[in-house]
Formats: sequence, structure tokens, C-alpha cells
Amino acid sequence: MNTSGFKDFESASRAILDFLHKRLGFDLWMITRREGDDWIILQTEDHGYGVKSGSVLKWGDSFCSQMVLGNGPNIAPDTAMISAYSEAPIGRLLKINAYIGLPLTRDDGSLFGTLCAINPTAQPTALVDEQEFLELTAAALSTILQLELKLASMTRRAELLAEESLTDPLTGLYNRRGWDKFLASEEERCRRYGHPAVVIVIDIDELKQVNDMMGHTEGDNLIARTAAVLSQSARSQDVVARLGGDEFGIISVECDSSSGKVLSERIQKSLAAANIKASTGIANRNPSHGLEAALKEADQNMYKIKRARQ
Repeated sequence: MNTSGFKDFESASRAILDFLHKRLGFDLWMITRREGDDWIILQTEDHGYGVKSGSVLKWGDSFCSQMVLGNGPNIAPDTAMISAYSEAPIGRLLKINAYIGLPLTRDDGSLFGTLCAINPTAQPTALVDEQEFLELTAAALSTILQLELKLASMTRRAELLAEESLTDPLTGLYNRRGWDKFLASEEERCRRYGHPAVVIVIDIDELKQVNDMMGHTEGDNLIARTAAVLSQSARSQDVVARLGGDEFGIISVECDSSSGKVLSERIQKSLAAANIKASTGIANRNPSHGLEAALKEADQNMYKIKRARQ
């Protein structure tokens, strides 16, 4: 295996999957991410199954979920001999008669995902002799992952502290240029590591009326107050931006659907407490479509709520 091409976790994963296929066979090798009920396929070395990177399956249906629970071994040359595997629902979707699976962990020991392989035919029992080698491989991948996740977090913080040209002068939030930049960079991190993310769009309901009746100075004050509420409601790692005149956006990073719902509800309560009438829309990032699609969905959801109020 040529390690000179290891630039990051993604390239290391590709090289290791290719090496493992050449050494041990198996029609499909994968690097996966477990996120709630989702089992996200990050990288594949596929020779017959047709499983693509970015696919999302049900974690509870997988052999890997049983392996992590200790119900089945890391190496199963013949899955028919292991009830936890032979009865797993994924076996009705894919023909699997041999399995390899090892956990990939974060630096706190929690589960990130798995390094795993499946094959349509049973394999020689001598395959179990590869256990130590495979554990070492998974540990090395976990170490690369942990270092890169720390670097990604530091990079995100550096990006958030960057150029003045990305800032809206009235609110101090990121402007549309900054939003587009962070949306693209966060999408790359989500795609590479399988991070969940939530997009929230907020639109002030009565800015035009305030401008017309009380003047633009009062309208600017309303925009600034809204920005302050959103900044205080969001987490420090989230991106908060003014997208247009009366529209704001939040990219809530490494945030699942339940946490996103809590954030959205906190924003709505804080706006109401500040006597600011606004409509909000929320959408979760789907690994198959990305953050741009989530932004469009959140915007559509916001306008549905706004129209229902009129």
C-alpha cells in the first residue's frame, strides 16, 4: 500500500479500502458514519453491490449495529452461522454471506462509524486470523479521523473570525457573501465526515410596515434587534447571517434533527420575548442532497408559515 498519497482521512480511507480489497477480497468495503438512526456510507470500494458513497441506510438494520452491540463477531466468514447477522434486515436488501466490521471512534471513545466489508459468498474460516491486523487498521483510521476532526473544528473557528468583507455593517452578522462561503465549506465537511446539519431561515414579518410608518431608522433598529436575538440564541459554532433586507439564516453545524428543533423553538421564544414578529423555517441536511437543498427547503417552509399568518 502506497501511503505517500495520504493527505487526509478521505484519501487514507480510499487507499486502505483498495488495499483491503486486494488483500482479503470481499466485493464491498466501506467507511461508514452512524448518526442517530441513519447509517451513512462515506467511502466505498465496490465490486458488485452497487452501493455508492452518500447512500443512507438504516443503522438498526445493519450487521454493524449488531457487531457494535456485541451480538456478533468482527469477522464472520459465514454469516449464516451467526443468528444476529442472518436475521438482520439488511440481509433482505443485499446478499451477504460473509462480513467484516470494526468500529471507528472519536477521541472521547464514542462511536463515529465503522470500517466494514460484505461478500455474497462465504469465506474460508482462516479469515479470522486477520483480526489483529484489521483492529490495527481500524485504530489507525480512527487516529487519522480524530486528528482531522480537531483540525476541521479549528479551521471552522478560523473561518468564522476571518474577513471583514464577509460582515454586514448594520448587524455585525455575516453577509450573503459570507453565508455562501460558509455554506460551501460546511457542505464539504458534512460530505467528508457525514456530519448532520440544520438550516434555519428567519424572516421579519413587519419590516415594511415599520419602515413606512416609523421610518427607516426604526426599521434598521428592528433588524439590529433581530440579529442580536439570533446571535444570542445560536451556538458559538453556528453560522448566523443576514441574507437580505429582512431575511436571516443559521447553519447549525454538527446538529441533528432533534437538536435543530430545540434551537428553532428557542429562537421563536426569544423573538417573541423581544416583541419581534418573524416567520421561521427549518430543514435538515440530507446526505443525498446537501446544504443547498436544505436551504431551499427551509426557505419554502418559512414562506408556508408566513403565508398562513397573513
